[in-house]
Amino acid sequence: MAAGARPGHGDPAKLRDQPADASSDPPEETPVADAPARTSVQDVPAETSVQDDPAETPVPDPRAETGAADGSGAGDGGEDGAGEGKKARKPRPFWKELPLLIGVALVLALLIKTFLVQAFSIPSDSMQDTLQRGDRVLVDKLTPWFGSEPERGEVVVFHDPDNWLAGEPTPQSNVVQDFLSFIGLMPSAQEKDLIKRTIAVGGDTVECAKGGPVKVNGKALDEPYIFPGDSACDDKPFGPFTVPDGKIWVMGDHRQNSWDSRYHTEEATKGFVPVKDVVGRAVVVAWPINRWALLSVPDTFDQPGINAAAGLAPGALGVAGALPLVLWRRRRLTSGRTAG
Repeated sequence: MAAGARPGHGDPAKLRDQPADASSDPPEETPVADAPARTSVQDVPAETSVQDDPAETPVPDPRAETGAADGSGAGDGGEDGAGEGKKARKPRPFWKELPLLIGVALVLALLIKTFLVQAFSIPSDSMQDTLQRGDRVLVDKLTPWFGSEPERGEVVVFHDPDNWLAGEPTPQSNVVQDFLSFIGLMPSAQEKDLIKRTIAVGGDTVECAKGGPVKVNGKALDEPYIFPGDSACDDKPFGPFTVPDGKIWVMGDHRQNSWDSRYHTEEATKGFVPVKDVVGRAVVVAWPINRWALLSVPDTFDQPGINAAAGLAPGALGVAGALPLVLWRRRRLTSGRTAG
């Protein structure tokens, strides 16, 4: 530009190349909202589906969030159903659950009575002082399912083998008692069962002379469980008897007040109780609470030599082991003499 020339006048081409003056009017393209490239994310073709790129986080729809927040849902019926499905399900009232709980409890009680334990009530004084009239005992019914049989000294409950309870009155029961006895929560008043102590098992020889103790396989029993003042068998001496296989010999602890095996030797059972009639072993006095006690086996039934079969077993095994050796030696000596 020539010296002395006024600003704003000059070559038009140079004026176009010069930057705009800050004091001049703003350009017409300045509003950002008019820019078409930034109007919406949906307008960008490369970003129409965010799910196509697993590394990117999906952009939540504000309308879906608003519907989930107020529970009203947005859009079509499918979106309404999804919103309702997210609501927490209300718990069922207790009175609706109660019948199911009662049913499960009854089934469990019936299974326990049938396969595990059953309660029995003591109706007489024949087992004093070990058991008192009115005691409730729990009987193990599980082990017989696995082939377990009564052992000496155990207190067992068994079905009446041959009308031992003939003439005994049967107590009357009501509907509630019958139902509770059916599920095992009460003893049955209709079942004629007895409870005694096992004295001898199959293969044993049992006897008792007046004024003497009970003997099993020749071993005298020390019986501290007998009712005070009673004798071992003075009211009814017996034996010797050999107990058949599959049978047991039973006696009450209150010997002078017990109608047990001694009084049935002239009947068809010969006084023996079939093992198949044994319900199970009484293991504990459960009621009343102040009478709670375990019914263990007295030590006198574990004395050495009382088990005749066990006493013969070592000798029998020794003979069986030596016999092949004797036969082999004898054959060898016979062969040597024949060769000579």
